[in-house]
Amino acid sequence: MATGDFSDRDGLIWMNGEIIPWREAKVHVLTHGLHYASSVFEGERSYEGQIFKMHEHSERFVRSAELIDMHMPMSADEIDAAKMEILAANKLTDAYVRPVAWRGSEQLGISAQATQTHIAIACWEWPSYFGEEARTKGISLQTSKWRAPMPDTATTQSKAAGLYATHTMSKHAAEADGFTDSLMLDYRGLVAEATGANIFMVKDGALKTPVPDCFLNGLTRQTLIQLSKENGYEIEEVQITPEELRGADEVFLTGTAAEVTAVGKIDDVDYTVGPVTRTLRDAYEALVRQKKAAAA
Repeated sequence: MATGDFSDRDGLIWMNGEIIPWREAKVHVLTHGLHYASSVFEGERSYEGQIFKMHEHSERFVRSAELIDMHMPMSADEIDAAKMEILAANKLTDAYVRPVAWRGSEQLGISAQATQTHIAIACWEWPSYFGEEARTKGISLQTSKWRAPMPDTATTQSKAAGLYATHTMSKHAAEADGFTDSLMLDYRGLVAEATGANIFMVKDGALKTPVPDCFLNGLTRQTLIQLSKENGYEIEEVQITPEELRGADEVFLTGTAAEVTAVGKIDDVDYTVGPVTRTLRDAYEALVRQKKAAAA
């Protein structure tokens, strides 16, 4: 039985080398990761029993820990094996997979050298992040007042928990104003990303996506760049101004949770869910499920 409370569910979670009942996967209130955000995580999807780009996610998981100076006690190969183990234990094939690592309660204070790194992996059924309506209408974004940090002020290439505080505040503000999500600008005022996804724009059939120099270079983003080339689209990684984005013909987001999601509105500008977005969305779905794409 699944409830709205993620602590109160049936199922199993892999935690520090053991598979335990979901409700027993607990940490102490004085855990360093809770007080000082010393935690990293991944978001992955399993399609028909295969986790898409599983090893790349595991490698990034290890690298994220290294970037925040946190020892990762498992190799990428060992993390891969644990993910497949917990998927099988939960008898899931299509699922969202969430590995997370954090510093424990062995030491509390700014210094954390005596702490141990703990790891857990959960998985559960999770349909489209933004809902199926986004396929036809596209979601709406509101430009946030919060910005992506300068790369020398934060570990911007780490999927570190602490980096998401501004994203949560931005999404809350957007939802309060009737929008689906937020558009985040970077410290220069250039287009960066959404709160949990990368962004692409289409103009006259060509694609552009921001250079990921101060935000995470998503694995789905990298996949869409390759799919764009394979489908004959010109694509550039460039700096994009908000004014240029306003003039786009199509806009879409990419991410493990979001997959390929069309954007129908940013602030007061409307966009269509156009042919490029639909083609690449179909191509991505075909790729992750290893099936032949329908003719565009």
